[in-house]
Amino acid sequence: MRVLRLRGHHSPAELLGWERRTSREKCNTEHVYEPATGRVLCHLEPCGAVEVDQAVKAAKSAFGLWSKLSGMERARIMIEAAHIIEARREEIAEMEVVNNGKSITEARLDVDSARLCIEYYAGLATTLAGQHVQLPGGSFAYTRREPLGVCVGIGAWNYPFQIAAWKSAPALACGNSMVFKPSPVTPVTAVLLAEVYAAAGAPEGLFNVVQGGQETGSLLCYHPDVAKVSFTGSVPTGKKIMEMASKGVKPVTLELGGKSPLLIFEDSDLENAVSGALMANFLSQGQVCSNGTRVFVHKDILPQFVEDVVKRTRAIEIGDPLLESTRMGALVSRPHLENVLSFVDQAKKEGASVLCGGEPFVPSDPKLKDGYYMTPCVLGYCTDDMTCVKEEIFGPVMSVLSFETEQEVLRRANDTTLGLAAGVFTRDVKRAHRVVEHLQAGSCFINNYNITPVEVPFGGFKMSGVGRENGQVTIEHYSQLKTVFVEMGDVDSLF
Repeated sequence: MRVLRLRGHHSPAELLGWERRTSREKCNTEHVYEPATGRVLCHLEPCGAVEVDQAVKAAKSAFGLWSKLSGMERARIMIEAAHIIEARREEIAEMEVVNNGKSITEARLDVDSARLCIEYYAGLATTLAGQHVQLPGGSFAYTRREPLGVCVGIGAWNYPFQIAAWKSAPALACGNSMVFKPSPVTPVTAVLLAEVYAAAGAPEGLFNVVQGGQETGSLLCYHPDVAKVSFTGSVPTGKKIMEMASKGVKPVTLELGGKSPLLIFEDSDLENAVSGALMANFLSQGQVCSNGTRVFVHKDILPQFVEDVVKRTRAIEIGDPLLESTRMGALVSRPHLENVLSFVDQAKKEGASVLCGGEPFVPSDPKLKDGYYMTPCVLGYCTDDMTCVKEEIFGPVMSVLSFETEQEVLRRANDTTLGLAAGVFTRDVKRAHRVVEHLQAGSCFINNYNITPVEVPFGGFKMSGVGRENGQVTIEHYSQLKTVFVEMGDVDSLF
């Protein structure tokens, strides 16, 4: 396989089986940058058809061994992987920060989520079972839940390590193998997960990492030995992946974009509502698909809400993401930073008021002067027809809108082609459940936001995706059901 070069030493980022492989062929390399400093972190050499085929073949071979193990045997290896992640927590979190730019505090939580996900599905691996159905005359039928085969996971750059675990854990628990392609922007920590699985005793080739962009992803989707594709990313790319997978009638799981509403009613606990709005907009520098970026605030509490949310937004510590005090690190790339800033400029042109932030930020540390930082932004006086309200910005930009009635805000909240998440803040328990019932979103929050325990499903309605991550239901997305009929008497033939 091909080499990923990291900071002055050679460290391959493609694992074929558990061996680090390098390509004998010359190919074009791509720079991978450290968001906090703007320096080149490493060089990525995309995998082509030969490497992708090697990875899939290795996974297919491993599947033959892994799928024959009992659930308890698979669980034992997965639990060991979770223990290794726990022991390497700080190392993995620091590498996530270097490659992604988020704060070390958040990165540790991401690593914890990955570990918990693997532990959770290790437990479910021992419970996979079918159903027995008694039929007339002593005959019966039963069902078997069987693995699919080689699954492909394609990750996003905002949660590189966590997404790799969220996709691989249910796949492996069901007896599948996986070829995983991280984003070419954040290619590093998926390799660490592969090393963890190897150290835990997984069969050679069970979890393979291939690097590259769109071309590499296409090769994976079209490969005849791939049984399923799971993708996290943008809506346009998700559509293409669904189309490619359809050529082989392969099931897909798609976790796509969002433009989620957060509804704050007049009877809300205001301090909690402000905290929820900050969590709904500024986690991971606002680079979260489920973010509640359309914040609808009842007109009676709007002035106080705006005053409080602006005060707390201005107090967010921006800077070196490896420092404990930092709460907002760098955006993932220079082009992405410029794109987010352009949304702020467009909002101003369309009549929104920048209540705070929305500007490039240069930390005091000279080593960080070329990093991709901006001040978190709150936009006021927003209307439903503004670009900042209609389009996913994927950065630290909160759009605040006013509303008067429950019926009105529900109509406006649902007026989008996306439906990943939604939230409501209110002390009225009846209203909370009534509103959530009518919100067109796959993941809803009452009096909190962006809480994603691995025990519950996560995914969207409408163009925000197909299928679910996490929870028991995901087992159905990584397995197939076989029905067996057993005749205990003679054949009752019509011929």
